[in-house]
Amino acid sequence: MPGMPGMPAPSGQAAADKTDEAVEVSLTPEAVERAGIKIAEAKAESSVSGVTVPGTVMSNAYRDTKVNALVGGIVRQVMVELGAEVHRGTPLAVIFSSELADAQMKYLSMRAMLEADHQKLERTQKLVALGSASRQELEEVTAVHTGHETEVAAARQRLLLLGLSSERVASLEGASHVVSEITVMSPADGLVIARSVNPGQVINAGQELFVVTDLSTVWIIGDLYERDFSRVRVGSPVTITLPSMPDRSVTGRVAYIDPRVDPATRTAKVRVEVPNRGGDLRLGMFVTMSIRTGTTERITVVPRAAVQTIGDRSVVYVPAEGEEGKFVERAVKVGPPAGEFVPILNGLKPGDKVVTDGSFYLRAEAARTRSGG
Repeated sequence: MPGMPGMPAPSGQAAADKTDEAVEVSLTPEAVERAGIKIAEAKAESSVSGVTVPGTVMSNAYRDTKVNALVGGIVRQVMVELGAEVHRGTPLAVIFSSELADAQMKYLSMRAMLEADHQKLERTQKLVALGSASRQELEEVTAVHTGHETEVAAARQRLLLLGLSSERVASLEGASHVVSEITVMSPADGLVIARSVNPGQVINAGQELFVVTDLSTVWIIGDLYERDFSRVRVGSPVTITLPSMPDRSVTGRVAYIDPRVDPATRTAKVRVEVPNRGGDLRLGMFVTMSIRTGTTERITVVPRAAVQTIGDRSVVYVPAEGEEGKFVERAVKVGPPAGEFVPILNGLKPGDKVVTDGSFYLRAEAARTRSGG
């Protein structure tokens, strides 16, 4: 069994043990000069304590606009692709609809009946004035005319609800003006982030076709653990850092903390709204959220160049006291980088000396020492 006396450790375990063990690197004065080694002291800086949680970039749901079909039919043409930038009124798709044509024919038929009723009403009014028709006949004709007026108004409203413009309805004079195709327009400016139709597809009235969203602002959604609930409040300042651009950060404030706790992860969702006019924050991107909780503490920081990564460990190289050209590898626990410095949570104290320039060279030499080279 692995780990029993007299039994060799598995090769993977041995490799891990070699990676984890700290080593010493000795260099000649010439090698030190050639490597360009420079020494700096770890410093103590005031820092506002905070909570660091992973986050995901999502669209601002309040700026998502769903584009639905107002009429059922067959999709003839789709004019936009995913990610296309559109403006209010941009054509998105063309739909062929027999339902739309039928509604127009019904409207024309009702309007013709109304015109006939109107002429009958005028004749009856003249006959009543001459004494050739009774008031009762006039009232009956008037009631029928009013009913047809209501039906025509309802048919016109239906055409508007099916997507025809008021100008198109007004120009509808006969069967030759009836259209069976309607163009779906973008109701807002933004990017197309969802498209669920293709040419030839049969769709129903009310079916979602596209989603257009304004990405000038986005939401960062993070998971806040129970132990941090009491420290984070709506309005707490947040700094967002991107793995793809570690030197750049975006700031915002906590806008919402979900009152519900996920029973599986024991976390609650926390939301931050941040500007995204440059488009650097892409939907689905993972980021780091540093939420400031208000209290101030002293932390140890070193220049970024001093920290090297070996496997899943972070290390620095410390000059051996009283031994020129000798450096000791020391494991440290680091926090999220801030500008040109990295906070050291464990492994160094203010005043300790570390190698900055040349630490990469020492890492390579340490790797050679581990491998027995």
